[in-house]
Amino acid sequence: MHPVIHLFGRAFGTYGLCALVGFALAFIVVWRLAKRYGNTIDDVLLLGIAIGVGLFLGGHLLYAITRADLVVKAFGDIGRESIEVWYVEMATAFGGMVFYGGFLGGLVGLLIFTRFYRDLKRENALDLYAVATPLFHTFGRIGCFFGGCCFGKESDWGFLVRENRYYPEMVGVVRIPVQLIESGCNLLLFVCLFVLFLKRKAERELLWVYLTAYLAIRFTLEFFRGDAIRGVRFGLSTSQWISIALFAAAFVHWILHYRKKPTQNAET
Repeated sequence: MHPVIHLFGRAFGTYGLCALVGFALAFIVVWRLAKRYGNTIDDVLLLGIAIGVGLFLGGHLLYAITRADLVVKAFGDIGRESIEVWYVEMATAFGGMVFYGGFLGGLVGLLIFTRFYRDLKRENALDLYAVATPLFHTFGRIGCFFGGCCFGKESDWGFLVRENRYYPEMVGVVRIPVQLIESGCNLLLFVCLFVLFLKRKAERELLWVYLTAYLAIRFTLEFFRGDAIRGVRFGLSTSQWISIALFAAAFVHWILHYRKKPTQNAET
């Protein structure tokens, strides 16, 4: 594992660098695709800022929810501990990120942005978001692999970690590279959505296509995760419970979509 990379005499977090590369590539793809709608790079830049802010806040907030005990302790220590100790407690409670929180936060940012910025239609922005998300996530999971987080279960095959001071429980254990498996699935999903976009298939529905596919992938891969930090309730992880809720929403959407379709065809 390489949680930190040294460049130009400075240390950089591997996850942060991979996430930055993923965000940059996703931005370039969205910029190129947005030309179909007549949007400029300025439109895409503003959208990217709105999504980025929502992603950052949502990802950290959901992480804190999974570490609610630490959040309660930190707030309980206000006035009893020094500001330095309290800051460390809060940084620990809010320090990580959860993908679903980032995805939903980014979605909220997009919805708010398109509510007030009319040069980019909401339905078009949602399709662009659907294409960009798995590309960004592809590099995010590579960052997870090198950083050592979101690791897989112990196994007879996989990768042996010899050193990782951030996650000592990984050291000396062969684990399934579930991060790389998910990265590959995200890359394949990106290619499929990219092709659908270019061929004008499932227009205004790409976000639901993405959700339906990714939810199944994530729910399955969670069974091969070995980190308990993400929270487990009634035998399922936090992400699996969110997957179930979102899949139910997607299921209802598709039922309503196909019920409406014959009516629309009859009217035309």
